[in-house]
Amino acid sequence: MYKLLRTHSGIGLLSICLAVAGCKVPAMMSSTENKAAPGTYGNNPDTTTNMSVIEWRNFFTDRNLVNLIDTALKNNQEMLITLQEVEIARNDIRSRHAALLPTVNARAGIGVEKVGRYTSQGAGDATTEIAPGKEFPDPLMDYNVGVYANWEVDIWNKLHNAKKAAVTRYLSTVEGKNFMVTNLIAEVSNSYYELLALDNQLAIVRQNIDLQKNALEIVKVQKEATRVTELAVQKFQAEVLNSQSLEFDILQKTKETENRINFLLGRYPQEITRDKSSFLNAMPPAVNTGIPSQLMANRPDIKKAELELMAAKLDVKVARAEFYPSFGISAGLGFQAFKPSYLVKFPESLLYSLAGDLAGPLINRNAIKAEFYNANARQLQAMYNYERTILNAYFEVSSQLSNISNLEKSYDLKSKQVDALTRSIDISNDLFKSARADYLEVLMTQRDALESKRELIETKKQELNAVVNIYRNLGGGWK
Repeated sequence: MYKLLRTHSGIGLLSICLAVAGCKVPAMMSSTENKAAPGTYGNNPDTTTNMSVIEWRNFFTDRNLVNLIDTALKNNQEMLITLQEVEIARNDIRSRHAALLPTVNARAGIGVEKVGRYTSQGAGDATTEIAPGKEFPDPLMDYNVGVYANWEVDIWNKLHNAKKAAVTRYLSTVEGKNFMVTNLIAEVSNSYYELLALDNQLAIVRQNIDLQKNALEIVKVQKEATRVTELAVQKFQAEVLNSQSLEFDILQKTKETENRINFLLGRYPQEITRDKSSFLNAMPPAVNTGIPSQLMANRPDIKKAELELMAAKLDVKVARAEFYPSFGISAGLGFQAFKPSYLVKFPESLLYSLAGDLAGPLINRNAIKAEFYNANARQLQAMYNYERTILNAYFEVSSQLSNISNLEKSYDLKSKQVDALTRSIDISNDLFKSARADYLEVLMTQRDALESKRELIETKKQELNAVVNIYRNLGGGWK
């Protein structure tokens, strides 16, 4: 009767504990992310053709650039670091999966115990014989060998949700790697076009130096003929020196750009193989943007943000499950005796155990509440980051479309400007020789022509970079 009452009281106490543990569990916050996007990119015509589906080896036609990108994707240290982050996330999945399975350990041990004779155990051992005429040894040795297991039954899906969150974060790191690929391709390409632009600017500056030196010799001859003063000679000399100084500035920028490309390729400085002659004739690929909703599937950073939001939602479920009691099962099987020879005696030395327990928080719930509220806050952060990433992607494409359109118009006008100023150089020289133009007009014409040619090259570089950037902004390069 006493045992029955004790059993009922234990069950009642356990029920009270579980009721207290399960009450007042905070509700999960419901949040719905905004995935809406405009139907088109402003005035851009509605089309489903999207240039991001083009594989990067086919998008870039310059074989030298293709080789540089291929080397960067293999050797870039930041890319290799990102790949290790993917591996870390993959190992986290294994860790979360292992938590779902029982833990089984083998154990063997030896110990010694000496109890006082005037204790209940010592008095009992003194009066008990293990065999006729044989008392318990004093001190008492303890030998054991066995297998022990523990398993937490995932009754609230806490462990399963934690594993799902780990899988989702692994997938987000893969998308992060893909986003790294698109950025790396764009960075190498933009630096390569900058290098070509500097090469062409250097060639123009050197041509201009030769032209200015010829003009300087003419001015010197005219000074000897008293047609001009020493002031004109010094003005022309200063212009030559200024152009020569500009040449070294371009050489320094060229070196820095080469070093930047080599750094992206993960190698020490070496010459960048390139074709310097075809820069101004390079035709960028046709721009086809598709529709904004395609960004959701093509942009790795959007997919990464979406996966991080999914993982954050699972984290909230895991944190909420901490309020509920956990159910664990433990078991053991082995042999135990105070003498090694007795270990093999069966069933006298057999040891086994099986127990189940429910454990839940009763008093110290503040820490669990804090983690739950933090998980909710991180979920909101992930949702806002997802919405911001979509918004940012749309504006990046929209801005580059406007940039490409304006650069095309600007390039056409600058080409006409260069043609006009190139013709004006010959005209100003002829007028100066016939004393119908001032030397300052010749100087200004040469200076304007040089500046317009440099601006034309800079505009061509910006035009090529804009196409590369919109290819990246649309999600191209990683597929």
